[in-house]
Amino acid sequence: MDTWKIIVTDGLQDAGMSILSKEAKVDDRKGISAEDLVKEIGNYDAIIVRGRTKVTREVIEAGKNLKVIGRAGVGVDNIDVAAAKEKGIKVVNAPSSTTTAVAELAMGLIFALAREIPKADASMKRGEWLKKDLEGVELFGKTLGIIGFGRIGSTIGQTAAAVGMRIMACCLFRIPETIRIIGGELLVMDDIIEKSDFITIHTPLTDETRGMINAEAFSRMKDGVYIICTARGGIIDEKALLDALNSGKVAGAALDVFETEPPVFKELINHPKVIATPHIGGQTNEAQRRASVDISREVMAALKGDKLHWQVA
Repeated sequence: MDTWKIIVTDGLQDAGMSILSKEAKVDDRKGISAEDLVKEIGNYDAIIVRGRTKVTREVIEAGKNLKVIGRAGVGVDNIDVAAAKEKGIKVVNAPSSTTTAVAELAMGLIFALAREIPKADASMKRGEWLKKDLEGVELFGKTLGIIGFGRIGSTIGQTAAAVGMRIMACCLFRIPETIRIIGGELLVMDDIIEKSDFITIHTPLTDETRGMINAEAFSRMKDGVYIICTARGGIIDEKALLDALNSGKVAGAALDVFETEPPVFKELINHPKVIATPHIGGQTNEAQRRASVDISREVMAALKGDKLHWQVA
């Protein structure tokens, strides 16, 4: 049979490229434009993307030979999954690859918010000594509300429990047993919103979760709550968050994801109570290597008709 052809549009570590190259012809087209992708996708049996490339209905309909779409990471909101299903094209991802990296970033942001670490560092670099102004809060004894208790949420729960935080979680899509193992409580969303000192968000972006953390939700939170999001932009209503920061309802927010990326809502990014990072949750060497290996193996399995571990559609 003819050799399979695979296009990689957002880069892939060498470990994954090596797996693909053993059995397929691989074109590394990092940074390819949307227009050129539509023109060229018909030549390929598979496409592997990360977060930048949008695999739209137009791309899918132009992919006359397309058999599988691979996402080197977790979220597939940049892929028109419904269109892929209609065409009988498999969609696979690598959901375990970035778990540790994202969970560690979220915990780092929680510590940074509690102790105002970025503000302290910036003041020192300006030659200032603001010791008396930088009075943070301890995590020990505080309640951490985790919205979404899947792989990442449960990993954070275990880490936070180890430093003495009380863990409450809600899961929108399944009932996790891990929460009981770490001594936490599985509650409904309203309880998380109303009882948490810190709230960290780990759900996918769906029609159900879009704008879920809105003005009404902020109004029911404790005064001085801290908000962390390393999931997807759009889950938090950014204008409502800015209002809550300005009113003092929210004491601080740490955001790795934004409604538009790169973000255009500069008033939020530049707010003195906001820590902002450029969607680096999965950006560790280890996570990227795992993602490249996992998605390459999964895409090759899909092409061969072998058993799949992470089929989304």
